[in-house]
Amino acid sequence: MDQDWMKNPALAGIDPAKIALLQNLASQGAGKSQNEMLNFLTGAANTSQQQGLQFTPDEMDLVVEVLKMGKSPQEVARINKMISLFKMMRKR
Repeated sequence: MDQDWMKNPALAGIDPAKIALLQNLASQGAGKSQNEMLNFLTGAANTSQQQGLQFTPDEMDLVVEVLKMGKSPQEVARINKMISLFKMMRKR
């Protein structure tokens, strides 16, 4: 995965440990199907909470917006759908 997103100045206020965690998750999640990714993200969220790395809603929104930059409309729609599904799963 291209690591340029991590250098985006908009992310400067986010703890570097959180950015490193996101990069690790992105690498581990590469090539997973949508269903696999939802399960993977749920597990990752639980693990990050256990490690004391909780993202605020604003931080997550910012990271998602940065990741969408330069993506095709189809890729953005896929990201939006996955985020919506993930949020629904987290509410349960």
